Amino acid sequence: MNLIPVVDDGLGNTSWLVGLGDGRALAVDASRDLRGLQQAAQAHRLTVAFAADTHLHADFVTGALDLASSGATLLASAAGGRQYPHTGLGDGDEVDLGGLTLRALATPGHTDEHLSFLLLDGARPLGVFTGGSLIVGAAARTDLVSPERTEELTRAQWHSLQRLVTLPDEVQVWPTHGAGSFCSAASGAERSSTIGREKAANALLQAPDEDAFVTQLLAGLGAYPRYFRYLGEVNRRGPAPLPATADLQALSPAEIDAAVERSALVVDVRPVQQFAAAHLPGSVSIPLRGVFATWLGWTAEPTTPLVVVRNDDQDAAEIVWQARKIGYDRLLGELTGGITAWQRNGRATASTPLVQTWSLGERPVVDVRQRSEFAMGAVVGATNAELGQLAEGKVPELPEAPVVMCGHGERAMTAASLLERAGHGGVAVVVGGPEDWAQATGQELSRS
Repeated sequence: MNLIPVVDDGLGNTSWLVGLGDGRALAVDASRDLRGLQQAAQAHRLTVAFAADTHLHADFVTGALDLASSGATLLASAAGGRQYPHTGLGDGDEVDLGGLTLRALATPGHTDEHLSFLLLDGARPLGVFTGGSLIVGAAARTDLVSPERTEELTRAQWHSLQRLVTLPDEVQVWPTHGAGSFCSAASGAERSSTIGREKAANALLQAPDEDAFVTQLLAGLGAYPRYFRYLGEVNRRGPAPLPATADLQALSPAEIDAAVERSALVVDVRPVQQFAAAHLPGSVSIPLRGVFATWLGWTAEPTTPLVVVRNDDQDAAEIVWQARKIGYDRLLGELTGGITAWQRNGRATASTPLVQTWSLGERPVVDVRQRSEFAMGAVVGATNAELGQLAEGKVPELPEAPVVMCGHGERAMTAASLLERAGHGGVAVVVGGPEDWAQATGQELSRS
């Protein structure tokens, strides 16, 4: 067996490619952005013969259908209600992979129909693909189905974990969700573990009983991107076939005007400093980086038509694929010639001031990091308003002419652009984060 992790650091997930020893492979929880998995398969001279999904993913569009269209057998929970051809599996069902066996284990909690897949060599368990059940140092969140069912699913997650930890200590644990995932993975770089290591170190497995587990897991749940509410159903119905290319159509300023009139959103993916200097009025800053998809999925609805502004040295295909992997397919195109062409056309631009940490003085600071980040250390007197809240229009009462801060500046600029769209004036963005402020001023951070 040859196990190859294919990591998406931006979404915090791992797809697993298992070479079966005869040139064929099993892919577990493949994303719609199959570029990394295909490169790994080609490098190891593997053909994907089986594509298994542990659950109806809320954080990425499944790539299993695209693998099935190339000849792979699609394996998934029979209870998932998927509306496309697949081999439906229930608890205890086994699939012969040709020398190795894949056994389905019902592990509900993260979702109703969640399966883990135990990989066996004869009767010997090698490892278990745990998807969003047992993950390194944690267990995946249980509040994605509905608020009314969160406690029920949390209790189901408890029983699923108790079942998994009866496996031998040496059995490998191969989860899908990892550090950086809003499905509640713990921090840290480890993408895999063992049953024995999790029994010894996973704080949720130290809970003395079911009630304590429920209290502990629910207390750790933070906000999650709005697109999580849609993707489970997208994956149940089956995503639309991928377009043949990953190109962005060239759009003139007049065409962009017309698109905005029809409710399109202009997304500017250039670095913070360039957006600050000049941008299309009403555009939203989401700098292109590994987590671009997450903040796009938090900022816009999946049905919103999108227009892109980028630099020539930014990869258009990367923008397209990051959008597609979370189901954002309505990319109308991009501004021909970028911001320079817009200005040469005589069009107005807007700007957003940048402020250095040492010069904040008494200016009101709005910190848009997650509550958990804010609690670890913030500028004294800062107001916490999570970027996700602002993106969904849940804008709390804010001071006039706020200075917006995050950890480095990217999320702060996204927030500032959203506030400007909502009519807030005098908004500025801090270059740097709380640690930079503390170092520049010699003051202690506020912690809660």
